[in-house]
Parts: sequence; C-alpha cells; structure tokens
Amino acid sequence: MTRDLAQAVMAEEFAAFDAAHRAGNREAAWHALEHAHIVAQPYLGLHLASHWTMLTYALRRRDGREALGQCLRLALVPLGAITGRLPVGNTGRSHVSAFRPMPIPQALLNRMDGKP
Repeated sequence: MTRDLAQAVMAEEFAAFDAAHRAGNREAAWHALEHAHIVAQPYLGLHLASHWTMLTYALRRRDGREALGQCLRLALVPLGAITGRLPVGNTGRSHVSAFRPMPIPQALLNRMDGKP
C-alpha cells in the first residue's frame, strides 16, 4: 500500500468517524478510528495522527482509561517505527495490548490493496 492510498483510506475513515460522532454513534465512531489506525501503522506521521485523533475523541468522551492508553501509544509509536516492530492489524485501542497483532478485516484489506 502506498502512502497516498493510505491517506485516501484514512480520509474516508475520518469522514466516517465525523459522521458517526455527529450522529452520536460511539461504536461506529471508534470502529472508523480503529480502521484508520490499521491503515496508518506503516507511516509514522499518519500513525501519530490516528492516535492523536483517538486521544482527542477519548477526552471528548471523558474516557480517562482510553485517553491514558492513547498517551502511552503516542509515546510508543516512534519506538515501533524505529525498530520496525508494529503489530499488524492492531486496532490501537487501550483495551487491546499495544503489542498484539490482529487480523485485518477483509473489507479493509481490500481497500488497502486498492480494490473497491
């Protein structure tokens, strides 16, 4: 996946997040942010942006546990990028180990491969 494609998919996921947030659908909002995180992982700046957005959303929701988890992940992102140890498919949420690889949902994987 190219950086341009990653940015395009992230833009779609951030738009889905905004729509879900405006509609008050927290589950869909987090789902979109998780997908954006999966796409962003290989790119340091995009990865940081995904966690920053998760942090700001957690703070808006007054979710201290999630906010703390996002602060930790923001600190770990550069280390993961330097060492190349990024857990592919990880959703980036605080209730999941920051080191646990996870399967990428097939529909998202198709989009990451440039398929409709």
